[in-house]
Amino acid sequence: MGLLPQIDQLNHFSGDLRRLTTTIGAAIAFFGLLLLAIIAYAGWSANQTATERERMLLENALNQSIAGVLNEQKSVAWWDDSIIKITDEAIDLDFTDANFGIFLTETYGQDEVYILNGEERPLYAWVNAERGDPSIFERRRSAVEAVIVEARGGGLSSLRTRPDMFSDSQTNYRVLAGVLSVARWAGHIVSVDGRPAVVAALTIVPNVDMSLLKGTPNLLISVVYIDDDFVSEIGRTLLLPDLALSPKAAERAGVVSEAFVGDDGSPAGFLSWTTRRPGHVLLTIILPLVAFGVVATGFLSRTILGRLKRTSAALARSESQARREAKRDALSGLPNRVHMVEKIERCLHGPVGAVAAYIDIDRFKDINDTLGHEAGDQLIKAVAQRLSSRLRSQDFLSRFGGDEFVVLCMPAGPGVGAALAQRIAEAFASPFAIKGQSIRVTASIGLAVAPDNGATADELMRHADIALYEAKARGRDRAVFFCTEMAEQVEHRRAIELDLRAALENDALSLYYQPIISCRTGAIVGVEALLRWHHPTHGTMPPAAFIPIAENAGLLPTLGEWVLSRAMSDSKRWPGLEVAVNLSPVQIRHVDLEATLRRLISEHGVDPDRFVLEITEGVLLESSDQINFILDVIRAMGFKTALDDFGTGYSSLSYLCNFSFDKIKIDRSFINSISKVDSSTMIVKSVVTLGRGLGMDIIAEGIETEFEAVMMTEFGCTELQGYYFSKPIEADEFVELLDTFQPKRLVPEPARAATTG
Repeated sequence: MGLLPQIDQLNHFSGDLRRLTTTIGAAIAFFGLLLLAIIAYAGWSANQTATERERMLLENALNQSIAGVLNEQKSVAWWDDSIIKITDEAIDLDFTDANFGIFLTETYGQDEVYILNGEERPLYAWVNAERGDPSIFERRRSAVEAVIVEARGGGLSSLRTRPDMFSDSQTNYRVLAGVLSVARWAGHIVSVDGRPAVVAALTIVPNVDMSLLKGTPNLLISVVYIDDDFVSEIGRTLLLPDLALSPKAAERAGVVSEAFVGDDGSPAGFLSWTTRRPGHVLLTIILPLVAFGVVATGFLSRTILGRLKRTSAALARSESQARREAKRDALSGLPNRVHMVEKIERCLHGPVGAVAAYIDIDRFKDINDTLGHEAGDQLIKAVAQRLSSRLRSQDFLSRFGGDEFVVLCMPAGPGVGAALAQRIAEAFASPFAIKGQSIRVTASIGLAVAPDNGATADELMRHADIALYEAKARGRDRAVFFCTEMAEQVEHRRAIELDLRAALENDALSLYYQPIISCRTGAIVGVEALLRWHHPTHGTMPPAAFIPIAENAGLLPTLGEWVLSRAMSDSKRWPGLEVAVNLSPVQIRHVDLEATLRRLISEHGVDPDRFVLEITEGVLLESSDQINFILDVIRAMGFKTALDDFGTGYSSLSYLCNFSFDKIKIDRSFINSISKVDSSTMIVKSVVTLGRGLGMDIIAEGIETEFEAVMMTEFGCTELQGYYFSKPIEADEFVELLDTFQPKRLVPEPARAATTG
């Protein structure tokens, strides 16, 4: 009579097993293909990144070459004697030959040197290693006219705009800084007589006695042809030994050919060089090996799963063994939740008390997300073994589920709980070896004492769980004993969570806006969106009061989407300003971030280039490859990125080099102490120097006084933010502020004049 139920049970088990093996096979195939795709992309991306970096270095080298020619000119053009010796009425040819013609061509290798007067009439020419008739300049005038016009400040230039590296290199002037207020210059790569050349124009002005300058100054023009020697020197500097300029593009494997076009739009041939290919090993060696490994794993898995199917009938009949295993966790080999609850119930009915320790591995989900679930399983087993080796024989250890463990220590007594917490902490003191990597993890511990904190297993574990929640709220990696006040706090947090959910559903939150000021103009150039919540009972609640609750409740993705949506909607009221919005670490890790951003852009019809997404330093502690990938996705969509609160917690200047950001926000703690702590001043200057060198804008936040605003401007910051300019205000008030705001002068007049050169 019992045969049919046994057959039904066996068939049901076989069906479940078939579905399981099919799922596993599909998962192995999917992740195998995904791994191959990742390796292929990594190799291709590494090659592309290397080539792009070489392009940028080459462009920078050309810009430096232009600045170099201007610096060579400066050595003789900014000189009182040059004003005295070279005039419309008379020109000292011996002086001019020695200090201009011969000096610039033979010392610095310039090819042609000309001097024009204030009416652009040629006064002097040195060509082909000898002084020539000044009128020979007329054959060059059409080629260099645009450079002359730009140097004279004659309106918009028709030439391609280049960064003014020459101006940036003049910051060492102090006593002779007056020359910068009257000097003008320009430098470009243009076609001269059908050949590409660096053409630089610099006004001849006094460097000491400014009264010598009368009327429009003379103009020094230098021509340096970009020939094989010029290109080879750049190649040696950039470690590109085969860099060459040729009329046709190279078609060899591994060689990059870039069209070389002058600033006047004239084609000058092709710059070719052998590019570095760091991804070559990945694509030619590792990828085939991994592909073979994936195929071998699939074949082996198929064999194993086939054998598993054949033994399903025998496993179905192992009823007695299954019953014994029902109280044991399969992964760790420890007693499971059912067994632990039974153990606690027996303990509560005995004459002695006990201490229950609820253990949770900190940030276990991050390990699963970054290293995979297999690594997470290995970590669970390693933690189980480590805890078993550290605990006493009378301590009862179980895996409660997921990354949670429970230890029951008997009997209870003074110091027993603290000693138990110490033993558990020692188990996590040294790193774990997982998949060939050394991983350091911590654990949060909640302790409850029976029977004082619970007369039943459910009540005791609930109170231990509350203590665990408190341990995580205090920063993780600690042990906390339960007390009655914690239960009240949990109820309060639960009430706040429910109210926050209702506020999201009813659109009861609000965004405030704080202006961002340009150091150069003193005007409003941007705005930061700041979340505020006017709670009906507790009044205005700062984000620090409810964001942690939202994070624990899983509300941060929804909350962050609301902030982005409202900021994009409000941004239409001030179309000329950038809008900064904070992204939480949870949003950065969320799989739907890219889809959410694309949907919001489409819904609101905004330009992503106007939005700066701010990321805190804590996010950068995760895998740099993962974060770089996320940042690349955000930037590819058109958004700008900023490193927020730089200087708090985990600050490292390496972040500025390893991660590409458009802006850096220096934390207010450094700004507030610049007048008191010398180290703060040096740190701020270092960050500004490195950030500006990497092409990033620097924002100083928390500016509360005029002194702080002026000092941060002097240090080189590009933008300021703080109560000195305005507190965060609602959107309607911000619109009024834009109409009434008066730009504040932050840059002294001499410095302003210097920027016009």
